[in-house]
Amino acid sequence: MAESHTPADDIVYDLVSIQYHALKGGQVCAKYAADAEGHDDVRAFIEQVRQEDANRAVRAHELLGRLTAQRAGIG
Repeated sequence: MAESHTPADDIVYDLVSIQYHALKGGQVCAKYAADAEGHDDVRAFIEQVRQEDANRAVRAHELLGRLTAQRAGIG
């Protein structure tokens, strides 16, 4: 059986931190994309980074949900 986790556990904190930084990174990519106006290769790279951050945030959210559901006896 998987170990249950509380919001104070390191693993939960780690995932929240990863999710936060991924969301923040995605947010600033809009500014970076605007700065790259006229440089399609740079804009494409920034869009790739934004999408990777979005995927990372979603995955962290899924893992947090699974960990907290186990804690609540749901999973």
